[in-house]
Amino acid sequence: MRIAVVIPCLLLAGLTAFAQPPNNSCATAQTLCGQQPVGGNNTGPPGIPGLCTNTNNVVWYTFTTNSLGGVLDVDITGIDCPQVANMGNMLTALILSGDGSCTLSTFSAVPPCVSDSQDFSFTTQALNPSTQYWLTVAGAPNGGATTPAQCDFTIDVSGPGVDIVGVDYSAGSDVEIGQGGSTQLIATGPAGSTFIWSPTTGLSDNNIPNPIAAPTGSTTYTVTTTTNGCTYVDQVTVNVIRLIEPPNTLTPNGDGFNDTWEIPGINDYPGAEVVIHDRWGQIVYRAIGYREPWDGTNKGKKLSEGTYYYSIRLNQLQGQSDPYLGFISIVR
Repeated sequence: MRIAVVIPCLLLAGLTAFAQPPNNSCATAQTLCGQQPVGGNNTGPPGIPGLCTNTNNVVWYTFTTNSLGGVLDVDITGIDCPQVANMGNMLTALILSGDGSCTLSTFSAVPPCVSDSQDFSFTTQALNPSTQYWLTVAGAPNGGATTPAQCDFTIDVSGPGVDIVGVDYSAGSDVEIGQGGSTQLIATGPAGSTFIWSPTTGLSDNNIPNPIAAPTGSTTYTVTTTTNGCTYVDQVTVNVIRLIEPPNTLTPNGDGFNDTWEIPGINDYPGAEVVIHDRWGQIVYRAIGYREPWDGTNKGKKLSEGTYYYSIRLNQLQGQSDPYLGFISIVR
């Protein structure tokens, strides 16, 4: 008799100790984001039928496909069901399409309906691009049990249909500006997205997709884009290039003043390429890394007075910068 009393009490405790999850209806469906696993459970009093045969304790999730669409991979892992008499330990999962009204008659199943008592995965058929879908998870009374499973689990969606697509979310390409300059950042995201940039240093507005950036030093900006409840992060670096100031006159007369072509700022660019040619296009000086300033000679011979033309490439690590083009006059 004592045993008979204890077992029902344990069973009752097992069934009533769980609170009903908030996402137990379409209207309160929890948002899933591509490659961002979430923990879930379908615990609670039985009574909310699932959409797969002989299931109960259904919980709802929703997700929106990317701009390309495609198949969806669903992984349900970490299934942990309590050891309660007459309670099953099998979960079922099903993808649904609908019109957003949450009226059951408007839903259509996207096969298959998958069930297992251990971690399981399945792949859907190709899903339409930029479309909202729903995913239901419910318990089943397998193995002769009379009560549907109530379990903890982790759910993850991935694959071509929901993975982040570069055209959907991007902070743009890294850019170079000169000191005192500015550039417009361009973040992309589907219609209805919100944007937050950080840090705010040098930004005209950190809550729009295309702020003007005018940092005083090289800065990496992070944009957090939120769409349909999902958050994605990307970065862009604005490299501030110190401006070089090539003088346009050289007087190599041995008086110790302006005898060599000193270029302020060029020492910041050890890979800089400096090329000087005469008016006929003949190269008279070329150096990569301007360690020894030009003294107005070509292979040790003094060049005649006149106008010469230079091209200077800074050759930043981030890529080739536009060359500085100009002229220099030799006056002896």
